Amino acid sequence: MSTTQTEPDSETGVDPRRWLALVVIAVAQLMVVLDASIVNIALPSAQEALGITDANRQWVITAYALAFGGLLLLGGRIADFIGRKRAFVIGLVGFGVASAVGGLAQNQGELFGARGLQGAFAALMAPAALSLITVTFSEPKERAKAFGVYGGISGGGAALGLILGGVLTEYASWRWTLLVNTPIAIATAAAAVVLVRESRAEGKPRYDIPGVVTSTLGLGALVYGFTKANESGWSAASTISLLAAAVVLLAAFVVIERKTAEPLLPPRVFTERNRAGAFLVSLLLGLALFGMFLFLVYYMQGTLHYSAVKSGLAFLPFSVGVIVGAGIASTVLPRFGPRPLMVGGTAMAAVGMLLFTQITVDGAYLSTVLPAQIVMSVGMGLAFVALSSTALVGVEEHDAGVASALVNTTQQVGGSLGTALLNTIAATATASYLSAQAGKAAEGLVHGYTVAFNWGLGALVLASVLSAVLVTKQRPAPEVEGEETAFEHAEELALI
Repeated sequence: MSTTQTEPDSETGVDPRRWLALVVIAVAQLMVVLDASIVNIALPSAQEALGITDANRQWVITAYALAFGGLLLLGGRIADFIGRKRAFVIGLVGFGVASAVGGLAQNQGELFGARGLQGAFAALMAPAALSLITVTFSEPKERAKAFGVYGGISGGGAALGLILGGVLTEYASWRWTLLVNTPIAIATAAAAVVLVRESRAEGKPRYDIPGVVTSTLGLGALVYGFTKANESGWSAASTISLLAAAVVLLAAFVVIERKTAEPLLPPRVFTERNRAGAFLVSLLLGLALFGMFLFLVYYMQGTLHYSAVKSGLAFLPFSVGVIVGAGIASTVLPRFGPRPLMVGGTAMAAVGMLLFTQITVDGAYLSTVLPAQIVMSVGMGLAFVALSSTALVGVEEHDAGVASALVNTTQQVGGSLGTALLNTIAATATASYLSAQAGKAAEGLVHGYTVAFNWGLGALVLASVLSAVLVTKQRPAPEVEGEETAFEHAEELALI
């Protein structure tokens, strides 16, 4: 057996090292998800150390999210053609180097640039990771378990990043929230060379550069437009110009994808009913989840006066809840199919968000925040596993990387839009409250948070409705003697 490529077992036709490969893929995915949130708690320390202005500090977060979300589709296509294992290893090494540059940054420009590079390499690594799962695990029950691991990491990793960010910032340095990635990324890349099997799409590689430019710039203009609305107001010329540019660019992207021979986002990937439902639900979950993290951090540190470590640890129940929900989903998904899990999971998440709207200035963690976290996190875990599986089942192998990228893209785009849009909504609500009731700053801030939570609640209710309407009841047929044809057909639906 080669030391650099795992061959399928001659009798079973499956990769004998597939579970070890899953560990490698899981570690890489955890780093990608962590870095979307780990610097949140470290941001005040980084801002003070590098002299970053209040106006520019947002770019520590958005530089990563925009590069990641904007380049994921291209990353998925590159992974399809150059080889998913190769793209995975390149992404890991590049991510580790970019993390080191950010951790050693001496000014804000270096830090912003490093965060953008992290996002770009994550955009290559993440879709390769997910598509490697789809081609490594061909048996439906095993694939469901693998998606359970992936779903737990995708949902719980953001909360875990807040915990690690608090611990590293308080007991080491904000720089270690970035530097910690470097040795892990290099070691994971070395393990991937040995344990992960290569796969790639057939055909001559062609890349849709006009699609890349219009989609990336369009998403960037949209997120930045929401950010400018917070700074200058919705009626400001800069805000209107950015939002108008976003509409034009994204409309151009749609036209390009419909007409080009090798589209960045093939319409056939998005037009299948179940898959479209999964992508829309993923977008809405990202919006609600990122917004919840943002305002809950402010609430715990600003209103409840928690330290960085205490506020980070306060998110631990959320991580546990997502893992529990993902474990349940991976067990029951092959039997019941994705629809009950997506509808029930998003409805549970909505109930949790409804509880978050009840926070007050005099509120307590145990009576208000903790119950909301538990309910919302379990629901998120159920939904994440179901939508990840639904988004990829039945897609042609040639498009596996693009479909995988869309799972991550929708979450990141939803998170970026949610952070910018809900922050603007919260700030507007707070300003209106204070203009009517001067001198109640704490109450005004909490009012802004609850208004944002209500918008997040609306997104989750919509996600539940879309899950019920767009996702079918289809599930794998039972594995019973005499029913091989039906079960083999179910396996074909799962293969990519």
